[in-house]
Amino acid sequence: MKFILFLLPTIPATLAERKRLRPIASRTDRWQAMIEEVTEIAQLAEQVGFDAVAFPEHHLHSEGFEIGGPPEFLLYVAMQTKRIKVGPIGYVLPSWDPLRLAITTAWLDQLTAGRSFVGLARGYQQRWLDQMAQKIHISAATGDRSEPDETNRRAFEEAYQLLKLAWGDEPFRFRGEFYEYPYPYETGTPWPPHIWTRKYGAPGEVDAQGRIQKIAVVPKPYQKPHPPLFQAFSTSESTIRWCARENITPMILLSRSEQLRHLARIYMEEAGRAGRWLALGEGVGVLRQIYFADSPRAVERLAAQGLVGVGYQRFWGHFGFWEAFRFPEDEFNYPQQPLPPREWTVERMLRSQYLFAGSVSAVTEGMDEMVETANPEWFAWLFDQGLLPRAELKRQLETFGTHILPRYRRMHDETSRGRI
Repeated sequence: MKFILFLLPTIPATLAERKRLRPIASRTDRWQAMIEEVTEIAQLAEQVGFDAVAFPEHHLHSEGFEIGGPPEFLLYVAMQTKRIKVGPIGYVLPSWDPLRLAITTAWLDQLTAGRSFVGLARGYQQRWLDQMAQKIHISAATGDRSEPDETNRRAFEEAYQLLKLAWGDEPFRFRGEFYEYPYPYETGTPWPPHIWTRKYGAPGEVDAQGRIQKIAVVPKPYQKPHPPLFQAFSTSESTIRWCARENITPMILLSRSEQLRHLARIYMEEAGRAGRWLALGEGVGVLRQIYFADSPRAVERLAAQGLVGVGYQRFWGHFGFWEAFRFPEDEFNYPQQPLPPREWTVERMLRSQYLFAGSVSAVTEGMDEMVETANPEWFAWLFDQGLLPRAELKRQLETFGTHILPRYRRMHDETSRGRI
């Protein structure tokens, strides 16, 4: 198993401080504290053996929670580390100009000499996505198959198609629902120094009339044909199948054993239909949370102060994230309606096998069951940076690096030798 530390990131502060200093995300001193803390945590993650550190993409979060990691911050963290990979899980494709994103990701891959990866996401937060995608009339994904939701999906898939064309070796032409290259497509783009480009540029880039007819994107990624690809926090079978066909690692949020095994099998079978023959769990990732504590009360305290209490109960729950933790009996108790806030509990997360908490042996037991169920290739730990005290964050990470990570690294190595 390979390990990702997933940071939001978040400006370090208590809830009382966030209220007193609102909007705390406008304060330069607090931004500097966050940058310092994230850097220290990333360096420690590298030291204890993590393979990668990842951020989501989010913007306009005046509360200072889940600010997101732009490419500049990814590069900064990469420059402060030596081995660990950095990347987003993931860039919200409908909010990006595809050519600009292809160039941005290739630059990061070149500057880090291949220490990068690219995560993809559709985007679910209206506050910023509706603003940044307004020119192509895209709104946030809702998952309800409505027209706005389907339009978001089409924009996502078109941007993904363009990324792959832009990362490829050949200049290209493209005409889709949202973008066309060159622009205007029918005539091409006027280019006065066409003699220069015809002699030294990409073959076919300009025509005899001095117009750009094909788009040649540079730089190309350091890794060929492109950096590894991840899909952000998948729950649907259709997304898992699409990822399998496209050789993308889905980070699965659904956590009950029967759900995880079902989706891992779907990925394996669909990949086989696409000509990739994989073992169960190969090419699949999961997102989970961990709290090391010496009592159930201590687990509750850490969860309440951390991402369960702040992230899931105060924020993500309003976007339907608790639906990932439904049980069959919930269809009887809450038919055709989301789980109410009274059901947003630590106990539900533990029972759903999403949260591994307690002693080292308790966390190991949960990890062992997950490995036995689906043996995912990637494990992402959604980490409480910015919410728990830095000393506590380091204690949690060091405990994982000492007692948990080596066990599953060793199991992975033994399995790999067995396959050989």
